[in-house]
Amino acid sequence: MRYTNFTSYDLVLLLQGLGVTVGLFLLTSAIGVVLGIIWAVIRFYRVPVLAKIVHFFAELIKNSPVLVQLFLVFFGFPGLLKIRLTPIEAATITLSASTAAFVYVIIVAAIESVGRDQLEAARVFGMSRWQILRHIVYAQAAAFSIGPLVSLMVNQLQVTSLISVIGVMDLAKIGANLNLRTLQPFIVWTAVGVLYYSTAKLVASIGARIETRLRAHSQFRGI
Repeated sequence: MRYTNFTSYDLVLLLQGLGVTVGLFLLTSAIGVVLGIIWAVIRFYRVPVLAKIVHFFAELIKNSPVLVQLFLVFFGFPGLLKIRLTPIEAATITLSASTAAFVYVIIVAAIESVGRDQLEAARVFGMSRWQILRHIVYAQAAAFSIGPLVSLMVNQLQVTSLISVIGVMDLAKIGANLNLRTLQPFIVWTAVGVLYYSTAKLVASIGARIETRLRAHSQFRGI
């Protein structure tokens, strides 16, 4: 390989890698949050058999390394099932499942924080399960869970760097390529780190604003 100095186009490459990282982060976070909430609702309603399956699956994902999951999804299952997955597809499946497992735990904890006396009172007044979930559980659980969810999102943004090992041209992979070409690891990885840090701070800032509004709304409603 021919070693060269930095060029102005290297910044474009880093920004393109950042775009891939942010795009996958947003996609997998959206899928993971929806799945995690669905799993938590299944647990809340204690759906026979399905609730136990969901809990087992979430615990399995939550307590195993994301990198191992990534290798299983990209190398293991395709070889076993005779199917083909692109690096992007494997990354999407793995990161979505990982996010869903932790969202499930957070939402379940938030739901369980709602006083049982409130639920019993709602049932006495004739509220349906859907009305209880919407008007009693949701309002309080949202306020309790937003802080942990924001922390989770920041962590998941950092976890996306693992997908570079299967060939996804994200920010970490672009950084690795630039490092090999320029042999300037301090400059390259400092630039990559700054981009990750700036993006994480943006996510945390947006999350903090949402949390402030939710808590103010909850206090207004007397929650």
